[in-house]
Parts: sequence; structure tokens; C-alpha cells
Amino acid sequence: MDPGSVLRVGIVANEPSGDILGASLIKAIRQCVPNASFEGVGGPEMISQGCNTLYPMERLSVMGLIEVLKHLPELLSIRKGLLRHFSDNPPDVFIGIDAPDFNLDLERKLKQRGIPTVHYVCPTVWAWRPKRVKKIRAAADLVLSIFPFEKEFLKPHGVNAAYVGHPLADDIAMDTDASAARKRLGLDPHARFIALLPGSRLSEIETLSADFLRAAAICAGKYPDLQFVVPLINQKVRERFEQILNEVSPQLAVTLVDGHSRDAMQAAELVLTASGTATLEALLLKRPMVVAYRLNRLTYWIVDTFNLVNVPYVSMANLLSEEPLAAEFIQDAVTPEALSGALIDLLDAPEKTAQIARSYARLHNELKQDAGARSAEAVLALVKKHA
Repeated sequence: MDPGSVLRVGIVANEPSGDILGASLIKAIRQCVPNASFEGVGGPEMISQGCNTLYPMERLSVMGLIEVLKHLPELLSIRKGLLRHFSDNPPDVFIGIDAPDFNLDLERKLKQRGIPTVHYVCPTVWAWRPKRVKKIRAAADLVLSIFPFEKEFLKPHGVNAAYVGHPLADDIAMDTDASAARKRLGLDPHARFIALLPGSRLSEIETLSADFLRAAAICAGKYPDLQFVVPLINQKVRERFEQILNEVSPQLAVTLVDGHSRDAMQAAELVLTASGTATLEALLLKRPMVVAYRLNRLTYWIVDTFNLVNVPYVSMANLLSEEPLAAEFIQDAVTPEALSGALIDLLDAPEKTAQIARSYARLHNELKQDAGARSAEAVLALVKKHA
């Protein structure tokens, strides 16, 4: 696109992870079209890149069924306001970042009005609710996919997708320095560490922390020099974890840190984590891991009974690998004995952990694609096509 052109971009992110993606994309587009303008919904990262936000992003950052229902009137009102704004002031392209339940409907209606639409981060239709692929096809002229298998999954469904790589893979160095991370966290430079990540939500802390700590105590019984580091996302989560720690394993050699989950994993030789984004970060940090996943019993019964999940593993680390490299324990299989057994298996097998690290390095290379630049290139090609 002509660097002197004026490009108007509508863009909506609903939560901090989307705000980071949006900021990276805005920066990359501006490198190609310096005077491009951006407006929609964004957080501090997108605002710092010059995005004019029409609504505070925190009003859209709602998770959980009950919370969404409670805020539904406001969410629908904001979506209606955005639709009206972009219909009256059509951008050259509209980009919805993740949050498919909010963004896909907005994209579909804007697409019907002749505005090119992009959805950044493919919804997990390959894992569950596969019928949503029809909704994606109706909503998005282009899907920017962050995992390599998504483009091939979408192709037979008639969804135009571009694989752009994962921004985390660009952000995390190929070689990670455990000693530097320990220094930043004030940890013993000579001790052996396992990072415990029982989750970022209070519900995860409640359901996983006790088993994680009991598993850690079993490991420490075999390896007395072992220490543990636990990153906790906020004060409320930290206070609840400390209560459980004092009840379950008050003598455990554990260091609690506020935030800094990446440093905690980097400082450790192994990671015990709840399923989620942390499994991808551990992969990119080349840290062998053990993964636990526990849902509300009723939710798990519904998912299991009606076969709602269509993938063999819960962790992205295993979904990306040709073979499962991380031991996974789900629901009632999450026990201190099972978790500690898997960790001790890794502690006892340095050749195995080295092989896992090499496999993770290969996957890191596949995901490291300069996602911002590739996304910008795909977006501008769509704009040119519709010009």
C-alpha cells in the first residue's frame, strides 16, 4: 500500500492479551502506512500506539457465564454502539481481536455492510463447538491464525486464513537464562527449583493448590535440596494461596512472588502448571512440565457426557507436539501421588528432559514468525483486494 495513503482501521480488543496483540499489529501497520488511524476499543497498550478507544476496555473484560449474564445488557449496548459508529463512519478494514462471542457478531454485521473484516486469533473450533466455523465464515473475510494447524483445519470449511505465528514466540528468546531469572527474583542461584503455577483465578487456586503443594512435599522428601517458586497474579490470589500453604505444607521451601510467572518458569528446571497459556509459555521457555486440569464437577460431567471436546490433550504443548511430551492429569486423576510421580520421573531422567527441551525449541522456531509484521501484511493485502 502507498505509504502516503490514509488508512482507517476499526479495531476491538476485549482483554489484556488482546490489547497486547492489537498494539503489536497497530505498530506493524504503521510501519507500512505511517499515517494510518485506529479507533475502536483497546487498553493501555493499544492507546499508547495511538488507538482512539470509544469505550473503556475493562467494560468488555468479562469472563464466566454468570458474570457475562450479569453484564449482558451493557455488553449488547456497547456492541450496538460500535456497530452504529462503524456503519456511520466505515473504516477501510475492521479487526476483531479474539473474544469471538462478542466480536464475530459485530464482524458479520459490518461485513454485510461491505466493510472488510478480520478476526485475529482463530476460535478453538478445532477443540470444541466445531459448528462455530459457519459463524466464522459468515463473519470474517480473513482469520489470522496463531497456530500452524488452524489454517488447514479452516480451509475445507471455506474460511480464508493466514498463519502469522504466535506473538509470544516472538517475545520469548530462543535461549533463556535461568540464572538471570533467579537473580531478578532473588532466588538461590545454586538450588534446584520447580515452578508451581496452580492458576490465575481463585477457583483454580481452590481446586489445585493443595494437590500441587502435597506433590511438591513428596518431591522434596526424595530430593531434600529441591525448592519451589510460585508466581501469584494478585494480592487476593496470594492471600488464599498462603492460607492453603499454611494448612497443607507450612515447612515447604517455597518462595512466593507477585506476578513474574515467566521469570518463575525460567528460573526453574521443571514446571507443574494448571492447563492454560502457561503451558505454551513453558514450552517456549523449553521447560519440561506436568499439567493438571480440574473443572467444576457439573461442568466436567456435561463436557464428558456429551463429548463436547474434540482434542486428545488439554495442554497446547501437547497439541502442538507430534507426541505428548507433558504428562496430563485431568479431574479425579489430579492427585499428589500422580503429580509427584510424573515430576520425579523427569527429575530422574536428565536425558529425557533434554530431549523435551530440544523438541520444544523446534516448536518455538515454527511459532516464531514475526506475527506483527505477518499480520500487518495480511491485513493490508485484504484492504488492497477490497479497494
